[in-house]
Amino acid sequence: MHRLYSLAFGAVAAALTFTASSASAASLTRQPYLQRVGPDTATIAFRLDGNCVPAVRYGTQGSTHQSAQSADAGRNHAIVLSGLQPGTEYTYLVEACGARTNPVRFSTAPVPGTRSVHFTAVGDFGMNNADQRSVANAMLAREPELFLMLGDNAYDSGTEAEFQNNLFGPMAPLLAQVPSVAVPGNHEYVTNRAQPYFDNLYLPTSSTGGEHYYSFDWGHVHFVGLDANCAMGMASQDRCSLASQRKWLEQDLSASDAPWKVVFLHYPPWSSGEHGSQPLIRREFTPLFEKYGVDLVLTGHDHHYERSQPMKGNAVGPSSERNPTYLVVGGGGASLRPFETSKPSWTVVRNDQDHGYLDVKVEEGTLSAQVLTPSGKLIDSFTLTKDLPPAPQEEPPVTADPGSPPTVEQPGPTQPETPAPGTVTGNPGLPGGPEDEEDVDGLGPNAPGCSTGPAMALLPAGALVLAGVLRRRRRR
Repeated sequence: MHRLYSLAFGAVAAALTFTASSASAASLTRQPYLQRVGPDTATIAFRLDGNCVPAVRYGTQGSTHQSAQSADAGRNHAIVLSGLQPGTEYTYLVEACGARTNPVRFSTAPVPGTRSVHFTAVGDFGMNNADQRSVANAMLAREPELFLMLGDNAYDSGTEAEFQNNLFGPMAPLLAQVPSVAVPGNHEYVTNRAQPYFDNLYLPTSSTGGEHYYSFDWGHVHFVGLDANCAMGMASQDRCSLASQRKWLEQDLSASDAPWKVVFLHYPPWSSGEHGSQPLIRREFTPLFEKYGVDLVLTGHDHHYERSQPMKGNAVGPSSERNPTYLVVGGGGASLRPFETSKPSWTVVRNDQDHGYLDVKVEEGTLSAQVLTPSGKLIDSFTLTKDLPPAPQEEPPVTADPGSPPTVEQPGPTQPETPAPGTVTGNPGLPGGPEDEEDVDGLGPNAPGCSTGPAMALLPAGALVLAGVLRRRRRR
């Protein structure tokens, strides 16, 4: 699937700004960012400096002929686009107060079970500095389908102002074009138990933890986002507790039949950096990762990169078994911290010299990962493989009997839409182009009784001409 990304990031940022039709038109104080993107839905969130009722115009093949409108005239908006097609590139723009943004593009999640997934991940970046912007721009240039934020997304304290200045400002081009999901870091929890984090992001939800912890499928990969701060007792117990999260995690992992499983959270069960391994996280969660076949666990917190051997319990797992590999990807922009101890035996690779990010492609039974600096220097690469059963084959098309009615093709499976918080409304859209026009007099190319052979190909066109002549005579 081809997706267009500009490498001139200044131009990309400029494309997100309003082009106003009058001097009094409002402007965006927060550029659009993609949330809760699935195979058939997407949420476009943004912020205005004036009160009016905005809309998102969108469509495929570069068009923006459909529209979804907000139900209120406030300044914070999260507009849901529904009825989208899986694995499809859409163009969108925001209209508000007599002005509109220039269009940008994104792609919906693929059909569930699709055996090709591409995502990036990094943590500890919310600084609004040159290193953060370089990492974000480099990730955008990789054209991922999905971006995982591993915590400490807005330094120093996760305040409302810091989310605006240290996340949504420097990462605007990436967030406008690549769907993102996040887990909270310890710095988010400094302010009111991470309330600004929950106020500013529209995340998937779970039945017992809301947006604290959740899971979703993207293609043939099952992703699980955990709130490590909640596990450490930092959350209000009525909203999130270690016991409820652990119980939910076991139920979720046991119910998933996805061939690949990726978990992401902030505190690392395995790290040889300044903070080190988190023993509570290791004790409470890693047995479930091992039991239910988690392949990769992504974390931040320590400002370095480190990859473990496949681990089981408190040691390297037997080579005859499949066990989780643990990564610390904490080089997203915050100051790097040197390792103060020698390299442990369970560590494969570690790096405290370069900012960088993780880029992962999962094709069939092969997971290929690279850790790259913004300049493209390779810090680490590794591959995980497994045998997958053959993918279900699509049944070949059946040639209909010339006298039988046409076959109506049913749409493929889609995941249920998750509504965004707040009141939003969806508009069925504006009239489409020629591709949306109804078949004239029922004489389409697959009309009952019409053969599809070459000798019959001209009959529908001739019938259309005749129908047109008859209409003109009736008008007279």
